[in-house]
Amino acid sequence: MHLDLFDDLPLWTSEQDAPPLSDLETFLDWYGMDDSHGPHRREFRKFMQDQFHFRPRRPDRFLRGGETLELGSGTVEIVSAPGHTPGNLAFYFKEPGVLFLGDYDLTPFGPWYGDIHSSIEETLDSVDRLRRIPARVWITGHEQGIFEQEPGRLWDDYVNVIVRREEKLLGLLSRPRDRQEIVEAWIVYGKPREPRYFFEFGEWAIMEKHLEKLIRQGRVARDQARYVRLEGN
Repeated sequence: MHLDLFDDLPLWTSEQDAPPLSDLETFLDWYGMDDSHGPHRREFRKFMQDQFHFRPRRPDRFLRGGETLELGSGTVEIVSAPGHTPGNLAFYFKEPGVLFLGDYDLTPFGPWYGDIHSSIEETLDSVDRLRRIPARVWITGHEQGIFEQEPGRLWDDYVNVIVRREEKLLGLLSRPRDRQEIVEAWIVYGKPREPRYFFEFGEWAIMEKHLEKLIRQGRVARDQARYVRLEGN
């Protein structure tokens, strides 16, 4: 976030992702931190205010995938890349061949798709779209940050994290499990971390997306408070 660093500059973003930037409570809702989380929501609100200096901002202009910006010194293609968020965008600076991937960061942790409006399927489609762009340099928002050689197998490793998470979840559901049992398996983070409230929330946010997907596919069913893998899956 840290939009407070650029108060004197106009804010351009996608129309789909504008609402949570305009209000902290809306931001928390979109993140999935609803009122049922009680003190966790209060802690996360404080975290956003103290660490990220959240200030409401309303965009001055909306950007759209497929749009081209002429900057005088070069051309930027706006690439629609939903999945992380519904309006997630990447930016391809054509002349130098630089692709800004943002939160598609190619880290060993893998993609984040745990927000209310995130999507596993759209994440996979977006990564496939981004890897086909003929860039020469790739910039991300986390970890290594800059790749000056084609990421190669890192693209595959990145999406395979999704596959491994799902395989582990299906293995866990060889017998019925409730939400807390799924969280305490630590499939996403590998082990308990602090602050506990934040990582437990993140663990469930990702696992819930997988459960929703598997239920749609008829591979998992929910029996009251528990989830179970269906026979043959």
